[in-house]
Amino acid sequence: MSFNIADVFELAVDHYAEREYVVCDQQRRTYAEMESRANQLAHYLQKQGIGPGDHVGIYAMNCVEWVEAIWATLKIRALYININYRYVADELAYIFDNADLKAVLIQAQYLPLLDQLSGSLPKLEHVLVINDSAGDDSLEPSLASADISCIDYESALAGQSNQRDFSVRSGNDHYMVYTGGTTGMPKGVVWRHQEVMFALGGGVDQLTQQPVERPQEIIDRGKDGSMTVMSIAPLMHGAAQWSCISRAFEGGKVVIMPQFSADKTWQLVERERVNSVFIVGDAMARPMIESFLAAAEKPNVDSLFLLASSGAIFSASIKDQFFDCFPKLMIVDSIGASEVGGQGVAMIEPGKTAMTGGGPTVTPLSGTVVLDEQDLTILPAGSPSIGKVARRGYIPVEYYKDPVKTAATFVIAADGHRYALPGDYGKVEQDGRITMLGRGSVSINSGGEKIFPEEVEAAIKAHAGIFDCVVCGVPDEKWGSRVTAVAQSRSLPAPSLEAIQIHCRTKLAGYKIPRRIHYVDSIPRSPAGKPDYQWAINVAQNKLTK
Repeated sequence: MSFNIADVFELAVDHYAEREYVVCDQQRRTYAEMESRANQLAHYLQKQGIGPGDHVGIYAMNCVEWVEAIWATLKIRALYININYRYVADELAYIFDNADLKAVLIQAQYLPLLDQLSGSLPKLEHVLVINDSAGDDSLEPSLASADISCIDYESALAGQSNQRDFSVRSGNDHYMVYTGGTTGMPKGVVWRHQEVMFALGGGVDQLTQQPVERPQEIIDRGKDGSMTVMSIAPLMHGAAQWSCISRAFEGGKVVIMPQFSADKTWQLVERERVNSVFIVGDAMARPMIESFLAAAEKPNVDSLFLLASSGAIFSASIKDQFFDCFPKLMIVDSIGASEVGGQGVAMIEPGKTAMTGGGPTVTPLSGTVVLDEQDLTILPAGSPSIGKVARRGYIPVEYYKDPVKTAATFVIAADGHRYALPGDYGKVEQDGRITMLGRGSVSINSGGEKIFPEEVEAAIKAHAGIFDCVVCGVPDEKWGSRVTAVAQSRSLPAPSLEAIQIHCRTKLAGYKIPRRIHYVDSIPRSPAGKPDYQWAINVAQNKLTK
């Protein structure tokens, strides 16, 4: 049977129309309200010529319109494209071009930056502006380029039909999410709906690991009630999107907030009676538990029983702090990637939070194995070898417009099956679980954001006072890793860290800016000009311990 994301959502609406679906700030949407507004947006987009296979960007912080745009685009067989709202001009221009964006939904606060680029975005035809209370409500939005139509989001919806009268969809329709990788710029991971529904949308039963036969089986999981989930990560990340998407299929309520705030998280848990909170490792877990411990009057969070983390290191010491405050709390540490969906899950118990290697020891999900790096054979349980963590079965089609990276990531292994290798290394324990050892690449993961050394190096070396540099990540209690530069200056005195940061902020999003810089007499490189990243890490860590 065919599984299409929009079809399954509409089936859920038919069962749970009056249930509350999304809460963000003061805005709320029932399933029926979400369906009605998504239909209006879908009809507006259709009238602008947006249809099957077209790409619509979403350039906003978390808001209910973000979720409405998900369903509107999928309903008309278009693809929504996640845009990182931290991007500066060059990064933004890249994503608009690479993703072939024909339309974009944008919060008003980001319109000035888009306006700077509007004359150089020939593929962009339509802009819908979401009022974020940052501008004058009475002014109709506009862009310098006359070739791009620009309209207020609510004006676009006004007068549009809220009926569900769209063409027949298919499990072969595409869904795409932009993600980082090891080569610098983001890549579009293309899935068929059929596969992503089983990888991320609940098509495989979490307890039995058996696939369902009909979409109705997913819907029926919520017939006796469903959880209230808070996803506090930005919707520009795939995992947060799927918290909203997969919860909808079971009639659940999803609580989101425009930006993460530890204090606000606890307030919302109490107010909305949240059952489960999804976080991105220490960057969210540490301020959350510190906020709770510092509160003179503790919030009532008796409803909370599950804390789930993915995308970054969730330190054992912080998990223990949560257990100290909430002895009955269930903590789930999961691993996965946009190229594979979920790969493994670790259920953490009090007193058993220690990690080995670079990450948790997880129970692999169906189709997840560790492949020998040389011959791509499956490593057996208890093997002393380290290999690449891979998954077969429900995996993507390709990277968008990138056959070279597609061939490197999606491979035929020795057993004849097609696997996705997102870049993680692991070791298979005697009991069949997999100990995650970290990325084999040099990418830096800071607070759940992937940062690529080559991109930061290029920005730093564009400073007149820098001759050469290598960028690496060093451990950081709050963010997991801190972006650190090891540099060679052209003359003395060397540029200050502040000067480098000011320079880089004109070229990079804020989270990519180096937080430390260490100067050396020279940067060793291979005959081919390649940097020695391990050397840079050693230099940076020695400097930090002095």
